[in-house]
Amino acid sequence: MIFYFAESGGRQKQKHNQAWRVINTAQGTGGSGGRIEALQELNLDHVPLVGVNAAGAFLQGIQLRGANLFRADLAESDLRDANLQAADLEYANLRGANFRQANLSGAKLEGAVLRDADLVNADLDGADLRGANLDNADPRNANLRGVLWKGIGSMEKANIHGMRNAEEGFAA
Repeated sequence: MIFYFAESGGRQKQKHNQAWRVINTAQGTGGSGGRIEALQELNLDHVPLVGVNAAGAFLQGIQLRGANLFRADLAESDLRDANLQAADLEYANLRGANFRQANLSGAKLEGAVLRDADLVNADLDGADLRGANLDNADPRNANLRGVLWKGIGSMEKANIHGMRNAEEGFAA
């Protein structure tokens, strides 16, 4: 029993290394490739996912609440129905990502590239969009209650039709 507990740190490290291998091996491929489970497992163990590259990945429904995804590359990824509540996505590449019905409430999106992103019906309640690029993004019917938007980088040609709960002046 003593050996079991003494070796638990090594087993944890081995588990994390295996998860990183799955994520890194799947780079540049479509589909999930086991990345959903690997990313969720690392996040549950409070492992920072800083700079992770999952561009083009199928991550529909992923649960990454409070994840540290600073400077992550999730461009062109399918994140429909994902839970990214309170996630740190500062300076992340989210270009062309599909966030339909995703929970991004309280997310830190400062300086993030959301150009061409699909944010239809997304929950951005209290998200920080300062310095973010939303050019050509589609936030139709997105919940924008309490969004920090003053100082937003750009929203050129964004489809702002039907945004919900936007602060007065947001779409001016």
